[in-house]
Amino acid sequence: MASAAAAAQSFSYSSSPATWALRQRGGGAGAGVLRLSSRRTFSVSAAAVFDNQNREWVPCFSFDPLKQRSAVQKVKRNAHGWLVGGSPDCRYVIVGGGNAAGYAARTFVEHGMADGRLCIVSKEPVPPYERPALTKGYLFPPDKKPARLPGFHTCVGSGGQRQIAEWYKENGIEVLYEDPVVAFDGKTQTLKTSSGKILKYGSLIISTGCEASRLPEKIGGKLPGVHYIRDVADADSLVSSLGSAKKVVVIGGGYIGMEVAAAACGWNLDTTIIFPEDHIMPRLFTPSLAKKYEELYQQNGVKFMKGALIDKLEAGSDERVSSAVLKDGSVVEADTVVVGIGAKPVVSPFEAVGVNHEVGGIEVDSLFRTSVPGIFAIGDVAAFPLKMYDRVARVEHVDHARKSAHHCVETLLTSQTKAYDYLPYFYSRVFEYEGSARKIWWQFYGDNVGETVEVGNFDPKIATFWIDSDSRLKGVLLESGTSEEFSLLPQLAKSQPVVDKSKLQAATSVENALEIARSSLQSSASI
Repeated sequence: MASAAAAAQSFSYSSSPATWALRQRGGGAGAGVLRLSSRRTFSVSAAAVFDNQNREWVPCFSFDPLKQRSAVQKVKRNAHGWLVGGSPDCRYVIVGGGNAAGYAARTFVEHGMADGRLCIVSKEPVPPYERPALTKGYLFPPDKKPARLPGFHTCVGSGGQRQIAEWYKENGIEVLYEDPVVAFDGKTQTLKTSSGKILKYGSLIISTGCEASRLPEKIGGKLPGVHYIRDVADADSLVSSLGSAKKVVVIGGGYIGMEVAAAACGWNLDTTIIFPEDHIMPRLFTPSLAKKYEELYQQNGVKFMKGALIDKLEAGSDERVSSAVLKDGSVVEADTVVVGIGAKPVVSPFEAVGVNHEVGGIEVDSLFRTSVPGIFAIGDVAAFPLKMYDRVARVEHVDHARKSAHHCVETLLTSQTKAYDYLPYFYSRVFEYEGSARKIWWQFYGDNVGETVEVGNFDPKIATFWIDSDSRLKGVLLESGTSEEFSLLPQLAKSQPVVDKSKLQAATSVENALEIARSSLQSSASI
């Protein structure tokens, strides 16, 4: 990972009408502040000037709506102020139509800054939605109440309003559907979409997310019956295949693989998971913890092929995928293959803004500002300072998408200069369809570093605690907890209390272990 120093590196930029300078001011990652020359020229259509003890901010985009209107010939504006018959101009543009875009739009609306000012440019045919549903409830069989749109548009995942297409129209937000950005010019502050539209922006938020990593075409990665999941169209295609499938092969033992395999069990399909590691979820689970989940999957009929590498996917006489051939020569029959081998950030066409080559994604500071004035990046694509662990990170998770979107827009619209201080959080919910013998729901907070203490027998609860060499609790995972127990986890991971490892090891139950951890939290607070 890149160092904290890299995250808080000094940038300097020069841009009319103001000169910008971002300098490190002591401390760790995210300690940068924005300084500006004394010139205070700005236009009425850009955001206002904000002054406080940390920064003086003047927008980088100078735009006079009256001059713009007189400069464009034979052009009228619609009810929301959008140019009709010419190139649209927008004070704020969000590129990308995923989770983060939906939550960013909500924050613009909350500040009264969306109507006629905000445009979202998306490759999707529908408004932003809660993407985690695609590998969970969306894949349930028709008789087991599968999730469907418009039921999970943002922001229902966090208890907010369901933002369907009408919501964007009512709030004066222009959404360009199925028209992704294909070119970007930072000097002229313009974007070009796939349909040829030219958009001029004042402030730009890059929210392009990730795309699924794919197997090469030459080894069968594009055969009919081979699926990747990133959007609703992908999920619809997979559901169609599952409806007629008999044998499913899932490639990858991470989140996607485990959630898809659990859904396939709901269809009563012969399911095999193939992955190169020694156990499932290797980046988070310990071998002992992984074994518990693997046994549960096996009880549901899932087969595992560990330490296995794919050589190629072969097609049958109908040209659809018919088998997976492994490097050792083994052949696994399959009429449906789901590939879940990770994702990569979509940085194109914004590479010039600044890419972090260690973690991938667009590099930003603790306020989600890139090295180019007026351009921000949020969600999966942002490589940001993970303040509490003093490193640069890129987090592919809906929780970060929501929180980074809100933090970024707050920074853009207000005098906020508080550094983003994110606590890593991951979860999964599987086997939740009707008729399932057991539902699984685990949550993890913090950092999975140090020694581990495992408590519980997975019937139904189990907890794993990560403790560093200073006896500080760094991370905790809990399966099948109560709402009160789950609410304790972020407190523990954030505070990182000193815990007595021997007491945790001697705990008689998960409840007992959590109480020991809670007591450590209280003891640390009193010191």
